Amino acid sequence: MNVEMNDFQKMVVLIDADNTQLTKLEGILQEVSTYGRIVVRKAYGNWKKRTLAKWEDEIKRLAIKAEQQFDYVAGKNTSDIAIVIDAMDLLHNGMYDAFVLVSSDSDFTPLAVRLKESGIYVIGVGEKKTPEAFCSACDNFIYLENIDTPVQAKKNSNDTKKAKNSRKNDKKADDEQITLHIGFAYPDIEEIHNLLGIAYEKFQDDDGYTPLTLAGNYIKRVKPEFNTKNYGYSKLSDLIKAFPELYEMKRYTSGSSSMIVYRCR
Repeated sequence: MNVEMNDFQKMVVLIDADNTQLTKLEGILQEVSTYGRIVVRKAYGNWKKRTLAKWEDEIKRLAIKAEQQFDYVAGKNTSDIAIVIDAMDLLHNGMYDAFVLVSSDSDFTPLAVRLKESGIYVIGVGEKKTPEAFCSACDNFIYLENIDTPVQAKKNSNDTKKAKNSRKNDKKADDEQITLHIGFAYPDIEEIHNLLGIAYEKFQDDDGYTPLTLAGNYIKRVKPEFNTKNYGYSKLSDLIKAFPELYEMKRYTSGSSSMIVYRCR
């Protein structure tokens, strides 16, 4: 594997809005979802601030709970303290196996240390300017500069452009797909290709292939509404097969069990 795959089942994501880039928010959740299932999503800030005015629509869309924190003293925000208090409350619930602290602020170093001492896996997410102490206190630290925004991912990916053209020109749909086409508007499949690419990079084995089940589980974490039938395919493997210019697919069989894997071209 390229990265350690933990498959956490109850992850907490705590976001310091004053020290996070709004444009990276969706990309952060996509990246963190490769580690497991996010069950708590909270963003902290004084939402009355002009600098945070654009956050409302995005946190609503991404189902993130907004925690209001007033600035009791000019020039000082109370979000840091609120995050620490909530983190300790959640820790003492004993329900969660991983915490994600999204901030570039070194003030979270003691919190990361305390969480690790309790046996919790800690992931930090922040800019490259983040002090080394905070980075070192985490089990893993992800730099925001290495996370593409949805716009960047779409712009930089030649594969998604090829996929879109291929989908438009595909005249080999089977009877089921033709039936689905009647009065049905397909959602944009480019996002799915982007997520398949992320899953491929994160979960590939030593031979350079990624199990299709892992990719499907990852996409469901990011997009709970995902269903291959919405795109005209009965299974994810059928979707992969429809784009031979983008993917190579193999099936491993051992006794009565089999596993489908793929890799990006």
